[in-house]
Amino acid sequence: MKNIVAIIGSASDDSSNLRLVQYIQKHTTGIFNITIYDRLRDLPHFSPELSIENTPQEILALRQLIANADGILISAPEYIFSIPSGLKNLLEWSVSTTIFSEKPLAILTASANGEKAHEELILIMKTLMAHFTVDTTLLIKGIKGKINEEHIVSDKETEMQLSRFINSFRSIIP
Repeated sequence: MKNIVAIIGSASDDSSNLRLVQYIQKHTTGIFNITIYDRLRDLPHFSPELSIENTPQEILALRQLIANADGILISAPEYIFSIPSGLKNLLEWSVSTTIFSEKPLAILTASANGEKAHEELILIMKTLMAHFTVDTTLLIKGIKGKINEEHIVSDKETEMQLSRFINSFRSIIP
């Protein structure tokens, strides 16, 4: 099994992005061992002076978790036409490293609209030199209408998109 770190970009405890990652976790049993990282709000604010020397322990631990993973899945909503601040903070802590360089990556943006955040995250991850393709990125608009009250994906088209997305992600992981 491949070890995947799924970073939940949402600030909500009951986020649709977390539910989607749990859906992926359930449907990849025996293929992926998914570790869900949903504690972005606990990370210290980015400080360039601490990025290389005297780096906070929680940042070092998260960097090591990412470095040791076979692949990374980022699932995030859009907040005010951008990626959530907690996710941006994590990515800023990563700029001075190579933890995302050539790391297999899947990008899932699920929000009311999500276009701007999706574009922004793709640009940032290209800058960090992560390895992904157009098929390992997925934008799901109107997510609240596609997950039912039991947090189950209830939209057939979304289920098919997620299946293709998962298979594409599997194909780029050595």
